Amino acid sequence: MVSRDILRRYESLKKEIARHDRLYYVLDSPEIDDSSYDRMMRELLELEREHPTLVSDDSPSRRVGGRPLDGFLKVVHSHPMLSLDDVFDVSELRSFLSRATGPVSSFPWVCELKIDGLAVSLIYEDGVFVGGATRGDGSVGEDVTSNLLTVRSLPLRLNIDVPGRLEVRGEVYMAKNSFARLNERREEKGDPLFANPRNAAAGSLRQLDPRVAAERRLDLFVYAVVSPEERGINSQSDLLSWLKKAGLPVQDAWELCSDLDEVEEFVARWQEERFSLSYVTDGVVVKADPVEQWGRLGRTARAPRWAVAYKYPPEEKTTVLKEIEISVGRTGAMTPVAILEPVQLAGSVVRRASLHNEDEIRRKDVRIGDRVKVRKAGEIIPEIVSVDSEARNGTEIPFEMPRNCPICGSEAVRLPDESAWRCPNKSCPAQMNEELRHFASRGCMDIRGLGERVASQLVGSGFVRDLADLYELKEEQIISLDRMGPKSASNLISAIRGSKDRPLAALLAGLGIRHVGKGVAELLVERYGSMEALRRADPEELGSIEGVGPAIAASLEAFFSDDGNIRTLDRLMDHGVRMEERRPETSSDGKLLSGMTFVFTGELKRASRSEAQKLVKSMGGKATSSVSGKTSYVVAGESPGSKLDKAVSLGIPVLDEDGFYEMVESLAGNEKEE
Repeated sequence: MVSRDILRRYESLKKEIARHDRLYYVLDSPEIDDSSYDRMMRELLELEREHPTLVSDDSPSRRVGGRPLDGFLKVVHSHPMLSLDDVFDVSELRSFLSRATGPVSSFPWVCELKIDGLAVSLIYEDGVFVGGATRGDGSVGEDVTSNLLTVRSLPLRLNIDVPGRLEVRGEVYMAKNSFARLNERREEKGDPLFANPRNAAAGSLRQLDPRVAAERRLDLFVYAVVSPEERGINSQSDLLSWLKKAGLPVQDAWELCSDLDEVEEFVARWQEERFSLSYVTDGVVVKADPVEQWGRLGRTARAPRWAVAYKYPPEEKTTVLKEIEISVGRTGAMTPVAILEPVQLAGSVVRRASLHNEDEIRRKDVRIGDRVKVRKAGEIIPEIVSVDSEARNGTEIPFEMPRNCPICGSEAVRLPDESAWRCPNKSCPAQMNEELRHFASRGCMDIRGLGERVASQLVGSGFVRDLADLYELKEEQIISLDRMGPKSASNLISAIRGSKDRPLAALLAGLGIRHVGKGVAELLVERYGSMEALRRADPEELGSIEGVGPAIAASLEAFFSDDGNIRTLDRLMDHGVRMEERRPETSSDGKLLSGMTFVFTGELKRASRSEAQKLVKSMGGKATSSVSGKTSYVVAGESPGSKLDKAVSLGIPVLDEDGFYEMVESLAGNEKEE
């Protein structure tokens, strides 16, 4: 039985977290800082771990990206999700609206900005979100509920009492700044760029792994209710107000227009004002306001006759490419950047545009001094569309990528199957800030207190020019940083010292070697056992290892061939950072856990799940991926999945992570005493 106090606290936490989600993600007016929010979420997750029967469909814990899906289930829409007919100039727009109103009748129209995203249908039962699907072909879509749960602006419970089944329609989109960051990360990795936010949103929502969608920070606007008259809603303007009252996100840029002249004024006004928005819009949707007119006007096989989309023309300008500079990114990618004669484009002055890589320059035959046509991809990222080669006068200069890093002078490398040249020196100042933050992250060296803000200050102050400098920091240096007192400095120094004993795989993943994440690092450590052995490994042998391959082998070879990286490793070793794999202490015959079967679920803090499984196996136990009657213990980390529910239903003992390690250490201690 769950006590009344615990139940009250759980319900209070749910409501508070939902309220702060809406303040942050919908209203853009947060009341608390991230750490306070995180504390509430941790408390809620802890209550759900201790009392699994509390977990409800409107719990914020559902928003955590769950396990990867095998595929998307098909969903038949209760009512077709229609497309809209497009018009491309004002005369076409007036013709459409005039046909709808006829020569005598007249009624108001609602103008809404057209969101450039992916249409979705959302289902609520008695006010609680239960599922959602893509538009698909209009009749049948795909069930993307797991990914929709990661959209923080989507309320899991409505603010008003809505009995029975409610189906609403909307658009999942990606904000401009989220799109820019996503493409920046992809360019650093050498991945293909998304052409625009719509493609990025669609690609994210249709990921089989919800964790990918969660990382990309999708957003949502809702604009329609299926069968609104059944809810007493008689107009589109009332519908939008009703949706907002229910707590669903509705864009503010809409207007009720009494006649065609006001519709035209709205369209003209937003042609330029749209560039100031945080999201991309490529036009205006004009809808008949009275719901009764929808039935009268009817629809074609694919589109309603009571609504139309006016599409704004794309904006492109011609300017002069004055110079090409090299920008060195966080992973060492050397990106050519066009320096342009300033030009007004999509609401701002554009002076620079990425040329992406050497292959792109050659494909477009871009030269210094060329007249070039420029646009903003998705109204955000300036790009060169084409070159006016006929305007050349012979003074234009072809461009060659430098073969050394312009920041630190290291010899650049280009790995197989990649288009980018890279600086391999991980101590290059251009890379150091991000490298330090990654090195300190939970999955790597797990240095608590060394986040983005502190990392930026340590690098900016010159205290850390190399990862090894981290282990030479003094408390007085840290205290001198902004918002760092004696206690924070002492805690950070302790965390840095404690990181020296992290597993070798954590160090290897933390070095930021291209393509070497936690999984690959564990494979390599299992095979070679020490940093020195890995450094001396034959590239062909590395490339033949299952799960590694030639691209990772080439990346490792480039890393270990750089003198600066070797100096960093030597200094890390001098400071006592572990450079060899350490086998866990076990009994002489390694059978302390003999006969026991463990299942791990959720995110572990002290080690990765694979490391914990290896520990079990090294002590004679079994580690499996599924819960059954033969399971001895289920070990639950943060955000456990359905395995925890099954364990509870079968009556299998559940340990938290600390409890698991206490058991292991206790068994090892008892054996030593004997």
